[in-house]
Amino acid sequence: MWTSFQDRSSIADPRLLDRDLSLLAFNERVLDWAVREDVPLMERLRFLCIVSSNLDEFFEVRAEPHLSAARARDEKGQYSVASFDRLADSLHKLVSRQYTLYNEQLMPAFEAQGIRIMSHGERNAAQRAWVKQYFEKEVRPLLIPVGLDPSHPFPQVANKSLNFIVRLTGKDAFGRENEIAIVKVPRVLPRLIRMPDKVAGAKASFVSLSSVIRAHLAELFTGREVWQFSQFRVTRHSDLAVDEDDVQNLRMALRQGLEHRHYGQAVRLEVSAGCSEHLADFLLKQFELPAKALYRVHGPVNLVRLTQLIDLAERPDLCFSPYKPNFPVLMHPGRSIFEQLKERDILIHQPYESFDGVLSFLREAVNDPKVLAIKQTIYRTGSDSELMELLREAVRRGKEVTVVVELKARFDEEANINWAEMLESIGAQVVYGVVGLKTHAKMMLITRREGKNLKRYGHLSTGNYNPRTARLYTDISHLTADASITTDMEHVFVHMASQSKLPRLSRLWMAPFHLHRNTIAKIDALGRAAAAGKDARIVAKMNSLTDEALVRSLIAAGQQGVKIDVIVRGACILPAQVPGYTDNIRVRSVIGRLLEHSRVFYFRIDAVDELYLSSADWMNRNMVRRVEVAWPVTDEGLRQRLVDECLVAYLHDGVDAWDMHADGLYYRNGSVEQGNAHSAQKALMDRYGRFEKR
Repeated sequence: MWTSFQDRSSIADPRLLDRDLSLLAFNERVLDWAVREDVPLMERLRFLCIVSSNLDEFFEVRAEPHLSAARARDEKGQYSVASFDRLADSLHKLVSRQYTLYNEQLMPAFEAQGIRIMSHGERNAAQRAWVKQYFEKEVRPLLIPVGLDPSHPFPQVANKSLNFIVRLTGKDAFGRENEIAIVKVPRVLPRLIRMPDKVAGAKASFVSLSSVIRAHLAELFTGREVWQFSQFRVTRHSDLAVDEDDVQNLRMALRQGLEHRHYGQAVRLEVSAGCSEHLADFLLKQFELPAKALYRVHGPVNLVRLTQLIDLAERPDLCFSPYKPNFPVLMHPGRSIFEQLKERDILIHQPYESFDGVLSFLREAVNDPKVLAIKQTIYRTGSDSELMELLREAVRRGKEVTVVVELKARFDEEANINWAEMLESIGAQVVYGVVGLKTHAKMMLITRREGKNLKRYGHLSTGNYNPRTARLYTDISHLTADASITTDMEHVFVHMASQSKLPRLSRLWMAPFHLHRNTIAKIDALGRAAAAGKDARIVAKMNSLTDEALVRSLIAAGQQGVKIDVIVRGACILPAQVPGYTDNIRVRSVIGRLLEHSRVFYFRIDAVDELYLSSADWMNRNMVRRVEVAWPVTDEGLRQRLVDECLVAYLHDGVDAWDMHADGLYYRNGSVEQGNAHSAQKALMDRYGRFEKR
């Protein structure tokens, strides 16, 4: 197996790989989980939907520069007519693979399991009668078809919403021949409906909302005949752009921007495969899109909403066995975490170990009368968060609570604004970080009175303070009472709140000041050591590697003799194993049941090694446009544990790993059919948790 979509011609250095095509290659690897027959059927559907969700975000964030360049007929540069064509061709191939898999493998497999999504033509008389009743009672009252004419122009169509376009014959009530009508489908309607057993028969039978509406479209146009129709969905550029230097209130500016996000520039149009050329051309013209932005799909235009089937079908036997992580092994329940941290730092490897350890740390701080102050960064915490409720309780108990809320966390802006307003309303100190920079660092700092002194306890993480995603993402939480680290954390918090000059930090590397520079210096130092005949080694695990300066530094170090392994989940512009260029560099991607999210960076010269954890990927935005931190793990035992669990285990994975070859393509390493093959994620789940019976 291999994944394609690599190209070396659309960034500054033509020898490097294309970032956007690399992202599509990542989604090919995710889609492989939907192909694998060893994966439970419902989980195969879930991975198919994950790819669709990823592609939605790709279009919303990454497609616009290519589309704009194509419209302007730009022939040179990173974004051009050629880059748009390459991207569109690759996207069409990937979408075609998705729907082929959906129709030819997944739906027949569901049918064999007694689960069926029925089209109008497959429904018997009783089922059609039930669907008609459902349409009349639940759907029709919410639909208002809009006939287009000079007084009824094309309506505003929201981002990723379901709609129908209809071509009519005959004349309207006023004798006019306006033939095009639009039917917008409200988001509140479920996209999948389970038919009752009395009409479904022995099978679990479902109907899609689009099928229900299609079957009764004609009833919306009394006196007219429906000649042609198609469901359609438009995706819009949705990356909020706010000039922070030119607004008085960032929170209000973002809230106003959220109101317009659903109506940004169109970048993709999806229609049914059978949509007529006339209707397709009409929509393309309406949304000012070129032909390659049109995607004809053989099925629902929004596969993401099919995840509803997983809950509606009520078939846990077709899902992964539920996994329950243990409480962190280095934490001792019933004993003060503060007292434990005086003896030794604590690492939590999530989700193999429970995020409850982090909540326990905060909960103890909230309930401890000796704790005077709590400082925390918030990036993505979700709309329903026990952690945020604990912070509210801390304020109620009279503690000084300072929260640095990142309002510009993409697609989480509204939840973060709401939390910020709630905390401000009860007296917490809420700040919004540094103007022009996103606060992506994950830190919590507790200040506690102990005798005559104040002592700090810190939590740093590679991931978000989000209890829900903490069950799905692999991350490292590090709790420490190390005064050098907690003092640095205090300096960072003061800097973000006051905008004052940052003092010299002793242990933390912070972006945008020295994280980038220090990382390159570390790589270059290993290159010099290797050139001097020393044994030098780098193993770097991250989500994305797209910063050209870091990539060039890695290439130079490899050419000097450093042995380099990069474990990267998603986009990577660094070519591997290219003879005479990157012979000493290997790139590996591990795509498992869990989303790889931890950032771990290991450097060794002879017998001297260092290991850093970080909130930052090796991307330019993380290095120069965000507040990020990296910090060392100095405890030898904890450092070895991270090497074993986060690096060595993944370098020996023979089930979920993909290796990049010299051609820039990823090839599956090993096979799931090998019964004794090692899966890093499965081994860690076995070690730290337990699988519950379905």
